[in-house]
Amino acid sequence: MKTWTIQKLLNWITAYFTKKGIDAPRLSAELLLSHVLSLKRIELYTQFDKPVGQQELHILHALVKRAGQDEPVAYLTGKTEFYSIELAITPDCMIPRPETELLVERAIEFLRARAAEGPGIGDALESGRLSADTNAPAQLVCDLCTGSGCIAVAIAKNFPGARIIATDISDAALSVAAANVEKHHLKERITLLCGDLFEPLVPQLDTSKFDLIVCNPPYVSDPEFEALERNVKDYEPKVALFAGGDGLDIYRRIVEKADLFLKPDAAMMLEIGYAQGPALRDLLERTNAFGKINIEKDVHNNDRIVTAIKTLS
Repeated sequence: MKTWTIQKLLNWITAYFTKKGIDAPRLSAELLLSHVLSLKRIELYTQFDKPVGQQELHILHALVKRAGQDEPVAYLTGKTEFYSIELAITPDCMIPRPETELLVERAIEFLRARAAEGPGIGDALESGRLSADTNAPAQLVCDLCTGSGCIAVAIAKNFPGARIIATDISDAALSVAAANVEKHHLKERITLLCGDLFEPLVPQLDTSKFDLIVCNPPYVSDPEFEALERNVKDYEPKVALFAGGDGLDIYRRIVEKADLFLKPDAAMMLEIGYAQGPALRDLLERTNAFGKINIEKDVHNNDRIVTAIKTLS
């Protein structure tokens, strides 16, 4: 009987995933093998010659087959990494993307600057005068469409002064978020509410005004949805992806009410689709509620983050 070592398995799975056209085949192989063997990825390489038992091989075979059929590795392992944080993940919520880390980064910068600068934060943000002081006064944050809770958890872990209300329409997704909040010991600083966007906030909060609203909402349009890769289209929850004919349905509803929930000089930061910047700017400008609107592109030169600073009056 052939003996399968960690090295032989890594090489074989990587070649199989490459043939199947799976993204990041070596990384995917490492993630599955480390999951089955309960090892860290680095430990795979320090135990290259270790034989793998029949029970582990049986489990691994089933997972590799499913991954080869485009089922996301994060769903197979039940975990993913986001902003250098390990998070639980299930098919009830969307898998966090590296692109969303830019939204977290800008949110943390804004909160630090607001805590340090006080009024006039819009000018400070625009001029780049951002403070690194994390011992800042409490800042109230609203995270809409929280899903797995990835944005709320990442902000809370990296800015101790944040107190976050996170909402989602899906009870199942909120269960995943609750597991992540518990895992990272953030129950005292993150409150999870079930409901549609702002709907659960009014009756349950002592205050309805936030220093920052963040959101990575569904923004995939009809044509874009049909063109999605199979590992996204067939496995990730459609409610977390699809947003109407032009992909702007959720943005319209957020922009319509955001002004009511923001303090003066507070900010709203939204992740957006690759070419949605002009449409979002137009939506925001028509409210007359925001004095500064900035569209930021990601490393691939696609529209990614819109930041809107509420006017002081």
